[in-house]
Amino acid sequence: MSDPLLYQIRINLDDALAQTARRDHSDPALKPLLEILGRHNAVLKCQFDAFAGYVADAEKHGLDGYPLYAWTKATIEDPLKEAKYIKAFTLYVDGDEVYAKQKADALEAALQPLVDSKLVATMTKHDTNPANSPQMPERYRM
Repeated sequence: MSDPLLYQIRINLDDALAQTARRDHSDPALKPLLEILGRHNAVLKCQFDAFAGYVADAEKHGLDGYPLYAWTKATIEDPLKEAKYIKAFTLYVDGDEVYAKQKADALEAALQPLVDSKLVATMTKHDTNPANSPQMPERYRM
């Protein structure tokens, strides 16, 4: 029997709010979002910051064990991709990057009223099925 799929919710914020979310989670502009996240034991993690952390860890500990290093480094060094990922946030639930469908569905439903508002520009739900995930370009494979 195969493992059940796990899910992840991602949101995009506008430029100014993304910078706020990266530096100050107590800012009143984020209050409606943070209240919902708190009820679901969820936190925001900026995708650009996560990528930069991955690269820093790889460079500190050696590239072995970091198969996405070349692709991730190229991503954070590309100004167009930086602009994209600086506004993108992964939502961790109970400390997990991926979680059960029921948790993802509940969080998605709670956040839906904020989508297309001045708070949340877009929201997407992703699953762990490899067929649904874009693959790293061949040139970055080790």
